[in-house]
Amino acid sequence: MTRKQYLVTGMSCEHCAASITEEVSQVPGVTDVDVDVTAGSVTVGGTGLDDTRLRAAILEAGYEVAERTAA
Repeated sequence: MTRKQYLVTGMSCEHCAASITEEVSQVPGVTDVDVDVTAGSVTVGGTGLDDTRLRAAILEAGYEVAERTAA
């Protein structure tokens, strides 16, 4: 299983976390999503994860991806 972590700006509450989790969970290969609102991070686990699709899902939820960090 692969893990990717992103720094995300604009999150402020659990509704934000739920929106991101819902969008990212629809990306093929995703098996789990962990959103840490306080740290501003999203960690995604799964197989065959596509960075472009994951970023697009976060954008679709209404948030900006600041950068990808090592996971």
